[in-house]
Amino acid sequence: MKKRGFIARLIGAAMIFLLPFKVWAESGAFDVERWYQVLDNVRTRAVAQNISKETIDAALKYPAFIPSIVKSDRNQAEFKLTLDEYLERTVNPRRVSKGLEMRATYPTLLSRVEQKYGVQPHVILAFWGLETNYGEYRAAHKLTDAFLTLIYEGRRETFFGNQLLALMKIADDNGLDINDIRGSWAGAMGHFQFIPTTLQQYGADGNGDGKIDIIHSVGDAMFSAGNYLYKMGWNSNEKIVRRVILPVNFDISLLDGKTRKPLIEWAYMGVMNQDGTPIPIADMTAGLVADVALIQEQRAAAIAAAAAAVNAGTAVASDPNAIDTDIAPQPVIYAYLTYPNFYRIKKWNSSNWYAIAVATLADELKQ
Repeated sequence: MKKRGFIARLIGAAMIFLLPFKVWAESGAFDVERWYQVLDNVRTRAVAQNISKETIDAALKYPAFIPSIVKSDRNQAEFKLTLDEYLERTVNPRRVSKGLEMRATYPTLLSRVEQKYGVQPHVILAFWGLETNYGEYRAAHKLTDAFLTLIYEGRRETFFGNQLLALMKIADDNGLDINDIRGSWAGAMGHFQFIPTTLQQYGADGNGDGKIDIIHSVGDAMFSAGNYLYKMGWNSNEKIVRRVILPVNFDISLLDGKTRKPLIEWAYMGVMNQDGTPIPIADMTAGLVADVALIQEQRAAAIAAAAAAVNAGTAVASDPNAIDTDIAPQPVIYAYLTYPNFYRIKKWNSSNWYAIAVATLADELKQ
């Protein structure tokens, strides 16, 4: 114990010395004893789950605490993009062009995924493009270190502990070098950015080598993505979304995608195709998603413009002090009718904007 305590103090001093000053000032001293408790707990759990000694030793041989990961976890930026801005950023001409190139590069593989899982090539490509720009994204962190750091931090200790154990089991079962597995600071890895527990549940061998390696094998990555969507109930006969227009006085509280109604009810409420024709009616429910904040801004701007016109004497109103939609022409409301596949995408990523981007990119990549 004395020897271990001495070594711990040396390591602790070295790690504290290496901490960036700002992080050190904000977070305080590095708790060496807690760090060792984390390592011991991981080892104990791994042994109990029958993970091999080789994998356990490899994962814990040179553990590193990464201050920048703690900073990222505590200061996750919340980007306030409009839906149009988000789509412009995610579904741009370069990404569409690259996706079409990837479709021409992997026609047989994409066809195999469709035959096995019923997920169309353009859908697989859309997820691939949004997650890693078709594999161009290069993960920055050794995942064992990322998970150990997040376990130590403690905010989601149980969750990240489970991810590390799952990663160790994956490495064991597939003969992978655990120290060669890299991912995002939060633990997502591979072409489609699966976390380890998701990979454990939905991973599939796409190249027939008896292993599942979604980092180095595009085939394994695509088959795993296809399997995930298949298990979510993907229906290749259904659209994902349909862009529609709504009456100007439509209740915007219905536009968060949570309220689902039969299509015939939406039609009765005035939901129409962009060209003003009736939406197709089928025996299914759908939601509606729109950029509510933008609609509110547009409505407020229209009312302000009408008020300014009245005050300038250039508009006629029975009561100039009661500016309402009768004398303030409202902008057309654009929205997305969201079909069941939309909600299957949201099991992958819960963002409405993300699901619309997948649908939009997929449409661009159809052939």
